[in-house]
Amino acid sequence: MTAPTSRARFSQPVPGVYRLGDTAVNFYVIDHGDRLVLVDAGLPAHRSQLDGLLSQLGRRPSDISAVLITHAHPDHLGLAARLQASGAEIWVHQADQAALADPRHATRYAKPERALLPYLLRRPAALALPLHLARSGAFGEEPVTTPRVFAARGELAGVPGGPEAIPVPGHTPGSTAFAWAAHGAVFTGDALITADGLTGGTGPRLVSRGFTHDSAAALSSLEILAGLADYQVLLPGHGDPVMTGVADAAREARLVPVG
Repeated sequence: MTAPTSRARFSQPVPGVYRLGDTAVNFYVIDHGDRLVLVDAGLPAHRSQLDGLLSQLGRRPSDISAVLITHAHPDHLGLAARLQASGAEIWVHQADQAALADPRHATRYAKPERALLPYLLRRPAALALPLHLARSGAFGEEPVTTPRVFAARGELAGVPGGPEAIPVPGHTPGSTAFAWAAHGAVFTGDALITADGLTGGTGPRLVSRGFTHDSAAALSSLEILAGLADYQVLLPGHGDPVMTGVADAAREARLVPVG
């Protein structure tokens, strides 16, 4: 069994965008000059990694003006409460607001289609993922209350860089992608990934049913992502970036059976 490991340092898939996290989960820092924005908030164990990047950039946590949550699962919320206390606005789709306020019981609000046990019996190496999340603090996170909430597709007013929120429900009811025209990039969270820790599958795909609430809705949401033909860079919540077009990646994902 190979456990996920932390990255030695951040990477820059495109200028001004930093990829942090580990081999199991990604989160991102976007540099807009005087202000920073995060897409997702990693795991509690990633605090030192984020602090290291901020130090290297000559910044402080108070320079983070917003954290955009792609969906309210614990592996994407780890530093959100801390950053909110430092002054960052936390943005989330209204359909995931309740789970954001109760991250230790997130599955109450979006129950997965399948239980985890059959995956673990079929592929024992998959046990490394939940163990890694537990050791990294994913199941003891603090709630985030009074977030900024949106419900429909559109630009997030006041967020540096003017990202567009694009609801892509399925993985959770409030799953959202964030498109940044300035970077030619779409941050897809778990609506479209390139590595599934339960099945071991790689390449563009949906998250397996053991972590997905409504796979039929998730498949439909791939059509929304397939319409983003102007964007070349896809930055997922799990797995490596895709640099050859968001639309093509979404069409490829539709051909992969949902695990």
